[in-house]
Amino acid sequence: MAPGIVRRPVTVVGDAPPRAADSVAVEEPLELRSGGRVLTLTMRTPGHDLELAHGWLHAEGYIAERSDVLTARFARSEPEDATLATPGYNVLEVTLAGTLPPPRSVTVTSSACGACGSASLDALVRQGRFDVAADATQLDARVLVGLPAALREHQHGFAGSGGLHAAGLFTATGRPLVVREDVGRHNAVDKVIGWALLQESLPLHGVVLQVSGRASFELVQKAVRAGLPVLSAVSAPSSLAVDLAERAGMTLAGFVREGRATLYTRPDRVRA
Repeated sequence: MAPGIVRRPVTVVGDAPPRAADSVAVEEPLELRSGGRVLTLTMRTPGHDLELAHGWLHAEGYIAERSDVLTARFARSEPEDATLATPGYNVLEVTLAGTLPPPRSVTVTSSACGACGSASLDALVRQGRFDVAADATQLDARVLVGLPAALREHQHGFAGSGGLHAAGLFTATGRPLVVREDVGRHNAVDKVIGWALLQESLPLHGVVLQVSGRASFELVQKAVRAGLPVLSAVSAPSSLAVDLAERAGMTLAGFVREGRATLYTRPDRVRA
């Protein structure tokens, strides 16, 4: 059985073969702490948690590179829940090299954000350390439309459960660099960017981020911060995602499936 998958008893009704159990994706909390302060609590599929933590810290602006995290260790979950698939591995304590900023009262990484006007989007682009617009990456259309199938080849958890999102980093020629799965699509993206940060591979010039679902504002923001020139999504983008990608100079592709793709921004990077 693939990691992140458990078996649970089920009762099947209707016109389907009877079965006694089904595979479901594991979902558990991960609490990220620093200096005793809770930075975030996210529901995730256990596995690659250090990558997830580094990716999230980078996306939120707490760190810029691997050396900004001095230590990272798991603390015991209290009280320990015997029903958890990974008891004792749901609290991660990190020590950061820099001074921890004050708690944030407002975040712009929510899909319910109502303060993200033009000025806010421009400010987000300026906060990024990498010039995405200047990235001269070129890729063939056939490579782009083939990325969902390439991603699917590595979605072992999804194949077993049907309940996991995936994100993958690919070269402009379609070669996979890393693929990660999670019940949360944002977590999957944090994991692959965290992997790249731990590999000291940021900025991700010449790399394409392929995701299994839709392209939200949050995913574009994470990609911009990592210096990714191309974000490709199987499903639709949101209007705010398109706006931010346009301002950042990122190529944003949606509905990448069945041999075609819709390019919303910077189509010049894709050769027909």
